[in-house]
Amino acid sequence: MSGKNTRVIAYAIAAAALLAGCGKSKEKEAAAGGEAPEPPTPVMVETAVRGAIDRVVTSDAVLYPVNQSNVTSKINAPVKRMLVNRGDHVRAGQTVAELESADLAAAVNESQQQYEQTRAAYQAMTGATVQDDKAKAESDVQAAQQLLDANKKVYDSKAALQREGALAQRPVDEAKLAMVQAQTQLDLAKQHLQTLNQVGQREAIRGAEANMNAAKAHTDNAAIQLSYAKVVSPINGVIADRPVYPGEMVASGAPIVSIVDISQVVARANVPVADAMFIKVGRPARIAGPDGDLAGKVTVVSPSVDPNTTTVEVWVQVPNPGEKLKPGGTVRVAIIADTIQNTIVIPASALLNSDEGGPKVMVVTSDKIAHERKVSLGVRQGERVQIVSGVQDGDQVVTSGGLGLDDKAKVTIQAPKSEDDDDDDADDDKK
Repeated sequence: MSGKNTRVIAYAIAAAALLAGCGKSKEKEAAAGGEAPEPPTPVMVETAVRGAIDRVVTSDAVLYPVNQSNVTSKINAPVKRMLVNRGDHVRAGQTVAELESADLAAAVNESQQQYEQTRAAYQAMTGATVQDDKAKAESDVQAAQQLLDANKKVYDSKAALQREGALAQRPVDEAKLAMVQAQTQLDLAKQHLQTLNQVGQREAIRGAEANMNAAKAHTDNAAIQLSYAKVVSPINGVIADRPVYPGEMVASGAPIVSIVDISQVVARANVPVADAMFIKVGRPARIAGPDGDLAGKVTVVSPSVDPNTTTVEVWVQVPNPGEKLKPGGTVRVAIIADTIQNTIVIPASALLNSDEGGPKVMVVTSDKIAHERKVSLGVRQGERVQIVSGVQDGDQVVTSGGLGLDDKAKVTIQAPKSEDDDDDDADDDKK
């Protein structure tokens, strides 16, 4: 064996001895102290508290104007001129179109003349002269009756004196003649009054009055027909459609303009029955608009269920500043159907999925041990969720670091980062 081979064998023996020594050293360390314990898991927690949470129902909805009107013609006439175009704003009572009305104006004039004739005839029959004659006749009857009574008293007095021999016959005869004349005058006055009060005259007056009223009604109707030649807007709004042009013939009932009021809009949503049962008219709601959420309220909750979709139609009315929301568009509505008071509320970030299925949370006790709790959930509102069971008021629930955390694991609670800490981190990144 050469010297070179001898050195190689010596090196191999030394290396084997060194490896054997290292293995024995590790075995001694393991036998003496075992494996080092795992450090506590850092987590962030938040206290479960009792409070209020809103039951929010969300749904897609279609926008409609708060009010609209399809203005139609009430007469058959050609269009004389149109005073508005699509997109114009109009006020209630503003004239939007004029129809040809020369024939209607002539009809009004003719009816007015007929009314004047019948009114003159009625006045001739029941005017001031006839009324004065009747009043005078009644006065004449009363005066004649009083004269007769006075003459009768004179005659009775003179006749008594004549029977006693205190008065001659001639004054008695003169008093009797005066009494007879007064009686005759009374009979004539009564006859004249009866003539004025005859039934035939009253019926004639009624007939004249009926003719006058009929002529007046005919005149009013002609005036109303003439007024229809001016087409006015019944509401405030915007012209959405104008299908006719000057010179075109429009029939009664044909549309002339369509007007929509979009100063406010109504979002009509189809809500599942289970959610709709909590919604009441007047509840606050919001819809997503071009400039952010717009606040409104529920105005209609349909009393019936749509059999095709098994949903309930709910209307949410909101103001439309700048008229940016357009009818026919789709939006997302959020209705605060109910506010649940005095319930356990925790952050939604604390929820985890358990191995058996269903939600769970990790609750840290005072000894810094994390315990797994299965929970029953209620209403969720944004980043907050209602806990029906599984967590009590005051429990510390893990909101960060709970993923993969074992039951009864040791943890250390970290304080949430403040805004100052975030600024320091940003400065460090810049450096």
